[in-house]
Amino acid sequence: MDELLHEVRDGVAYLTFNRPQARNALTFAMYDRLAQICAQANADRSIRALVLSGAGDKAFAAGTDISQFRTFDKEQDALDYEARIDRSLGALERCRVPTIAAIQGACTGGGAGIAACCDLRIAAKSARFGFPVARTLGNCLSMQNYARLAALLGPALVKDIIFKARLIEAEEALAIGLVGELVDDGAALMQRAEELARLVASHAPLTLQATKEALFRLRPRIAHGEGDDLVLMCYLSEDFREGMDAFLGKRKPVWKGR
Repeated sequence: MDELLHEVRDGVAYLTFNRPQARNALTFAMYDRLAQICAQANADRSIRALVLSGAGDKAFAAGTDISQFRTFDKEQDALDYEARIDRSLGALERCRVPTIAAIQGACTGGGAGIAACCDLRIAAKSARFGFPVARTLGNCLSMQNYARLAALLGPALVKDIIFKARLIEAEEALAIGLVGELVDDGAALMQRAEELARLVASHAPLTLQATKEALFRLRPRIAHGEGDDLVLMCYLSEDFREGMDAFLGKRKPVWKGR
């Protein structure tokens, strides 16, 4: 079974995270494929919009597949992982065409990061958003991801979400501007996503491309390697190992702060 589905219909590209048995948890290959699809959209001028969704009704994407972290045993593993995520999410936010996240169920961790990079977000009432790493794994986000979230929500709300390790319900997501529209269920979600894709696809592509690029340029630049010390502090810690063991063992972690 393909972990990530991709098709183009009438000038609109559709990308579906396709691991419903794992709540569409993202493998490293899925992140890489996301970047490739964005590159294809940039090269193919007939594509006018990109819609992202998750298979099934349980999740858009429930973060990175935790089992992949088991192999991390040196500094470069952690740095390479965050660099990979930044490349894929960077490709998504710099994609030439408007991107639309159609969200139902869990949208957490890397999945929430992907949604935050999209230009427009619509959600079913079942959607739940968050980065509960302070409760689950004890890792952190990259500087680029913190910057993306701060640009979208503001620093105070980012702290509130991550410090409390809480999930944002769909109604709150609409109220704070995390999503632009709310629909009842998955069927209505995909219908509205297609309508929205056709709408933006009908508009002047250079106007939309210039607007995306202008807003990206307004965001503060982060130097290469900035924040590596924070990534290493978390990913190489005893707490991160404890978080993985606890998560996979379905128990509550015991944090030590080291």
